[in-house]
Amino acid sequence: MTPLSREDESPEDDKDEEANRLLQSESRPSSLDDEEAAYEAGEKILIVDLDSIDDKDSMTVPPFSWKKLWLFTGPGFLMSIAFLDPGNLEGDLQSGAIAGYSLLWLLMWATIMGLMIQLLSARIGVVTGRNLAELCRDEYPNWARLVLWFMAELALIGADIQEVIGSAIAIQILSHGVLPLWAGVVITASDCFFFLFLENYGVRKLEAVFAVLIGTMALSFAWMFGDAKPSGKELMMGILVPRLSSKTIRQAVGVVGCVIMPHNVFLHSALVQSREIDPRKKGQVQEALNYYSIESTVALSVSFIINLFVTTVFAKGFYSSKQASSIGLVNAGQYLQEKYGGGLFPILYIWGIGLLAAGQSSTITGTYAGQFIMGGFLNLRLKKWLRALITRSFAILPTMVVAIVFNTSEASLDILNEWLNVLQSMQIPFALIPLLTLVSKEQVMGTFRIGLVLERVAWTIAALIMVINGYLLLDFFLSEVKGLLFGFVVCSCTAAYVAFIVYLISLSGAVPFSWVNLLAKRFSLSEV
Repeated sequence: MTPLSREDESPEDDKDEEANRLLQSESRPSSLDDEEAAYEAGEKILIVDLDSIDDKDSMTVPPFSWKKLWLFTGPGFLMSIAFLDPGNLEGDLQSGAIAGYSLLWLLMWATIMGLMIQLLSARIGVVTGRNLAELCRDEYPNWARLVLWFMAELALIGADIQEVIGSAIAIQILSHGVLPLWAGVVITASDCFFFLFLENYGVRKLEAVFAVLIGTMALSFAWMFGDAKPSGKELMMGILVPRLSSKTIRQAVGVVGCVIMPHNVFLHSALVQSREIDPRKKGQVQEALNYYSIESTVALSVSFIINLFVTTVFAKGFYSSKQASSIGLVNAGQYLQEKYGGGLFPILYIWGIGLLAAGQSSTITGTYAGQFIMGGFLNLRLKKWLRALITRSFAILPTMVVAIVFNTSEASLDILNEWLNVLQSMQIPFALIPLLTLVSKEQVMGTFRIGLVLERVAWTIAALIMVINGYLLLDFFLSEVKGLLFGFVVCSCTAAYVAFIVYLISLSGAVPFSWVNLLAKRFSLSEV
């Protein structure tokens, strides 16, 4: 089979088609050779279709093919790892221990909301042939672009610290406590070089390793699920019957807040470019969108089941118990061992293996995301090893400090985790607003821009996620902010934070206040 032709379409063939080009030439840099690319041409996987080889201008979507679905399978599973990182697992176990089965329905719907956001991220990557960070570089003035880049890096560092600490805790468990937390951090840091080694063997080899890690998580937590033997009736009631009480509101907010990882929105828009798609050919684009939708749905279904396993294990073992409010990532393995005992293979080590797979896979995808974010926003053309080393250092250096300073007690690590959750929650608007702004623009998306109904649904979901995380931030700061000076600093930063969000929304056109849009445009022009 031969690859699809990549010859340019002739503008004389169809003037209407030319007017609806998927890429707006005015918004693109004058020289594509000077741009940082997510994947070089030789790294991409060729997608072939015999039916359309002789019809290069065809807008017809080829029939479904299992073989082609297999070729498109990969990016969605890499994206789904962010739904399974140690931070999410800690949210799962705390939700199960404190709320029992009552929030399983929310976990399901939160995953569905996350799927919709990730499909929009994949859509913008396939249609434009560029990732979200690259598009933001052209969409916003320099000062706003740099602020967005800084916020994305902060979110990535916060997520990476949790992931590396999670891996270090797993290594500590599996080594019988011989290796301290800082040693686990050093071992986990080496995944940067493992990642570079894998990249030399192609995208599919890298995706296969992640498939093994996801399979390891699924097997480990399924084993725990089998050992715990949770109630099937209560499990189904938890999924199908919405329940929420004042005692579980904090856990509910945590369940929703864990779904959207800011760096993951940027990552998925780049991962989908690993397949050879000509964004000027509508048939190819729509076909890719169809396959990526199927693949992402399957991937997040798997992640939902894994999260379900973890939640129900801790719901069965610790709901309404004295330990429920004190369980965290650090002591979860010991509590499981005391509750369920040894068995054929001690549950402590099963938990450690699953946690290690979650931590290692998420730290590697964090390195991947860091490369795309830095390269996209700053257009840096660096060698892969150097770019990966820089992005890895951003996370590892603060994590080493954290491991040494906060290794004194479980309580200190729990406090750190709360602050990291707040840090990531604050960055969510700076990924969602640019995504929804760009995916709604005809100048960027052409005929593939989302429709009015989908646009309103997407903005509603984004608003809901931001409001929920806003509640988390308010609740956290009300309990933690003490002292006049600290309070003044927090209020000042909050004012600037809200002002920037309003600015981004005003540029999106989603707010029908013309004077706000006019003010934002004038401010933008004065800064350029």
